[in-house]
Amino acid sequence: MNVIIFFGQNQDPILLKNEPKKITKPIQFKFENENENENEKQIKQISSGESSTIFLFKNGKAIEYLNEKDSKQNPEKIQIKNIQKVNVGDGNETILTKEENVFAKGEDINSENPNEFINISSLIEDTNDRIIKDIVSGANSIYLLTSNHNVYGIGSNQFSQLGFDSETLQETENPILMMKNVSKIFSGNSSYHVFLLNSNQELFGCGNNGNNQLGLGKSRKEETEIEKLTKIQNIPKGKIIDIQCGSYHSIMLIENQKQNPKRKLYSCGDYQFNGLGKNQNTYEFTEIKSSLFENDNIIDFSVGIFHNLILTSNSKLIVFGYNDYGQLGTGDRKSQLIPIQIELPELRFNEDISNYHVLCGNSNSFIYYSPHSFSNLEEDLIKLFERKEFCDISFKTKNGEIIEAHKLILKYRLNQNQNEMKNFKEIISKKSIKESNQIFEMIYSNRIINPILYSEIKEIINSNEKIEETMKRIYLNENENEKDFIIERKEKQYKFPKLILIMRSELYRGMFLSVTEDTSNKVTDYSELSNESFQIFEYWIYSNQIKEGIQITQEIINEIKRGIDYFQLNQTNPNLFDLLINKFNIQKEKEKCLIF
Repeated sequence: MNVIIFFGQNQDPILLKNEPKKITKPIQFKFENENENENEKQIKQISSGESSTIFLFKNGKAIEYLNEKDSKQNPEKIQIKNIQKVNVGDGNETILTKEENVFAKGEDINSENPNEFINISSLIEDTNDRIIKDIVSGANSIYLLTSNHNVYGIGSNQFSQLGFDSETLQETENPILMMKNVSKIFSGNSSYHVFLLNSNQELFGCGNNGNNQLGLGKSRKEETEIEKLTKIQNIPKGKIIDIQCGSYHSIMLIENQKQNPKRKLYSCGDYQFNGLGKNQNTYEFTEIKSSLFENDNIIDFSVGIFHNLILTSNSKLIVFGYNDYGQLGTGDRKSQLIPIQIELPELRFNEDISNYHVLCGNSNSFIYYSPHSFSNLEEDLIKLFERKEFCDISFKTKNGEIIEAHKLILKYRLNQNQNEMKNFKEIISKKSIKESNQIFEMIYSNRIINPILYSEIKEIINSNEKIEETMKRIYLNENENEKDFIIERKEKQYKFPKLILIMRSELYRGMFLSVTEDTSNKVTDYSELSNESFQIFEYWIYSNQIKEGIQITQEIINEIKRGIDYFQLNQTNPNLFDLLINKFNIQKEKEKCLIF
């Protein structure tokens, strides 16, 4: 299903035929050649800039509308496969593939052939840094985040947006290292400034500061160009979720860390360009206040050159900024300093508002439906589990430093073996902090996971669009007890992580996904299972293997068969029942040998 709403500038490129050049009210977007295979696929992402708009589909294919001077208006297929993410900047287009390569085109990227995509990740001098995890396009510059958490910049350095003196370095067609130990990059399709967030939640920025868009404070308002990455002081308290940048302003999304997390928006820059949501200049990040969303949570937001869109948990679309082309969707072309709500065509908001996204192009706007899914299981699991709340087991290095890890991941990797866990702790106790981090990186990066188990989990997760939401609901909950499901048998209780049961059982997945709030850990009576059957069941749930040291009997096989059917266990090949039968037959053969 493709649900796309559009309003704003409809020229350079022309996105909708037979429509005005300025569309001031939201309308349904329709693709040309609707029967094309690509257009029948589910939308994953839209990115729009000055001269092009790209639509990425969940099958990894993409089409683009270009600012063509001739009569050709139909979208063109991008001849790159397995696309994971697209970014359109001012003067460039960037594509990240599922193989973690980056292709880009633009005058400042490839002056000889500006309309040809080239692999810019392969140009990184350090070959160990060519695995790219994220991309962000700015105005005439591109930023790459590597698997080693290093950031490289390429393209224009006109305003020192690459973190170097613009007189010394005006531009580069080879990626240059900007900063190490980075967790996120923030910029915008029309932005000549950039923010980098390190693993300690410290924020750094550089580039154009002519309108105080870096939020450095009033004492530094005369500094129009920041040549080196500079730490941003006086950041609002909370976790930085996102920062988006326009040409003359920046907006930051902060989430507090209280029991009921609340997200708030903060802006900085020059209010005369209508990007701040207030009627005064702001020299550092200051909260955007409005009665329209004071009781709502921010689901998504987007920043264009001069206009902004906010989508709230109560299905409100809030807009403010310039409106020369109708990009605010108000039905007129009157700009708005203060946030206002606009009416939208009927959408499937009742299903799940979190499946909708907003996007500001340069002078146009999109709202589109794209359900969350795990395109890359390990990458998304790491993002979810590397938060401090999930680090529930500690390891001490040889110098006494503490490393925290997620117990669930280690249980999978170490096959639920307590001896292996003890050995692992002993290994870490003899390593330096650097060596230990390298070991954990290997563990988290799927290099030693059982491939059959990984394939099974990936298939299950990809089959259910609500899995990410459920996982977050379970694991972002500060109440540790609500992360587990209690199984009770014969007056003894066993805790199973809900995530594992979601992966393993259709019954539990349906149970957990059928509620909007997981307020309690449900209790199930397993007393009909014998001790031996329950041990087999428990060990297989975690490790996908048969527990050693248990004598398999026909009664156990019958019990397990009933349990598999009742709990609708998701089986791999070979599955639990087949493994039991094989083990039972091996036992019988051994018993025959002993007799003879």
